[in-house]
Amino acid sequence: MRLLPGLKYLCRGISSDISGKASPVCRRLCAAQWTRACSRTSESTKESTEDSMMLKHLISKIKSTGPISVAEYMREVLTNPVTGYYQHRDVLGSQGDFITSPEISQIFGELLGVWCISEWMAAGKPRTFQLVELGPGRGTLVSDALRVFSQLRSVLKESKISVHLVEVSPKFGDIQAQLLTEGQRLRHDPSSAIYKTGVTKTGLPISWYRDLQDVPKGFSFYLAHEFFDVLPIHRFQKTKQGWREILIDIEPKSPEKLRFVLAPHATLASKALIQQRDDERDQIEICPEAGVIIQNLSSRITEDGGAALIADYGHNGTKTNTFRGFRGHQLHDVLTAPGTADLTADVDFSYLRQMTEGKVTSLGPIPQHQFLKNMGIDVRLQVLLRNATDPNTGKGLIDAYDMIMNPEKMGNRFKFFALLPYNRVLSRQDTKSMKCGPTAPPVAGFSELQL
Repeated sequence: MRLLPGLKYLCRGISSDISGKASPVCRRLCAAQWTRACSRTSESTKESTEDSMMLKHLISKIKSTGPISVAEYMREVLTNPVTGYYQHRDVLGSQGDFITSPEISQIFGELLGVWCISEWMAAGKPRTFQLVELGPGRGTLVSDALRVFSQLRSVLKESKISVHLVEVSPKFGDIQAQLLTEGQRLRHDPSSAIYKTGVTKTGLPISWYRDLQDVPKGFSFYLAHEFFDVLPIHRFQKTKQGWREILIDIEPKSPEKLRFVLAPHATLASKALIQQRDDERDQIEICPEAGVIIQNLSSRITEDGGAALIADYGHNGTKTNTFRGFRGHQLHDVLTAPGTADLTADVDFSYLRQMTEGKVTSLGPIPQHQFLKNMGIDVRLQVLLRNATDPNTGKGLIDAYDMIMNPEKMGNRFKFFALLPYNRVLSRQDTKSMKCGPTAPPVAGFSELQL
């Protein structure tokens, strides 16, 4: 197997240590059946109360203003400061509602760290760069990536690196801080745009923000893993009168329940988002917040350099109704017990590409198993297996690998998508026309390995 130039060197430079969270039976992997759901504890009185509070809040809101959009429903259910799903609970892991690839295998975050360093090298090794993660969850991914940064000090040398996390959940912010800084040298300022600062265990400055716009500009690598899928979407249905928005209203026969209804006339969202749209699908989902973030990332990358790597489940403009809920091991009715289940929708990568407005070039989406294979996951797994001290640890590593790589599990469901400066990716025709200067190396993860 031949890795891309520099990638093999980087992979070899990573320690063969197995993360403490990966044994026995790879503690990050609690059940072989996980896709986006894992075991959950029995219902508590507190959760039942929060469920009732959220439902009453939504019913009151609808009675006051009329039917609400799916986007407004998602925003309230997931991020309401009082009873929002993400605000005051740890929804990941064995006691949560879903599992993510970084929680399953340490290799996932390590390879994303390698990707950042590979792109940093391709950009000419700038003296200063920022690692920015949107929606970092427990902080596991960035922790694994920073471990790679620490182990490759000889490559990074005197580079000035800082870490910036965009997180709206106070609960997750606390969990991230404990993992990444162990609670040392933390400063809190809830009223500030930078509401928490500190120093990581590896000695890097780290800051927390509620909004990407507050992150300082500069050469940066932006990571967004399972971030875009929870952003609020608008749903639209094609009718004889044109596109009509799907809204959420109170069920007339059961006033304590909610239902979907079709707007009788064009709404502000349908006028602004649909416009002259020629689409063969009879239903579409549009996420304007994702569009704004992509525009922001594109402008930052164009002006300051860097790249963005997005990993999520999604499609290329082909799917219709993907709005769903997850609670415990099961799919959960999105309108039942709001606030107690995760709400999500597949990412439309064709829409993300459209929202770059031609400012940057995009790669992908490609399946997760293909990206990770191109990044050298097989090489990394063999290194860890050789270092495994007992059969259970080895089995855990293999189980975790199977979960994130198997096309029948997470391997094909999740996709990778990148935003890069135009001068990063040159066609063969472009390179032939260049009179001097080196050819840009292939982008790691998006170029096939050769045997």
